[in-house]
Amino acid sequence: MKKNTKKEKTPAPATKLTAHAPARKSTVAPKIKKPAAPLPVVPAAVAKPKGIRVEITAKVDVGFGNALYIRGDGAGLTWNQGTLLSCAANDTWRIVLPSVDKPLAFKLVLNDEVWSTGDDYNAAPGDTVTVTPAF
Repeated sequence: MKKNTKKEKTPAPATKLTAHAPARKSTVAPKIKKPAAPLPVVPAAVAKPKGIRVEITAKVDVGFGNALYIRGDGAGLTWNQGTLLSCAANDTWRIVLPSVDKPLAFKLVLNDEVWSTGDDYNAAPGDTVTVTPAF
């Protein structure tokens, strides 16, 4: 009987480095993308103004050393403590309330102690009010 033995050949070691072959250029034309349709223009949300200013002027001479205050409801005013008006002239006192959202009632107080006589004064957003209080 004959023995059949098969010898396997081992590969020879590489003797030189080989580089990868360059990629072939495609012969197919690239797809052209159409420009995207413009998005519909949505108007920006318009923010409602927080409030409109109210200017209050009091025409009264309160005498040297005295000051005029305002009390009321709305626009940061309270009936418990007055807010000082600025003296614009000997007989003119002024305050600007920067953000008034709704009508307000107010009264003027001399030295934040003596209330003016008569009914409360009223002002709406955007008003310029001139009053002549009596004490």
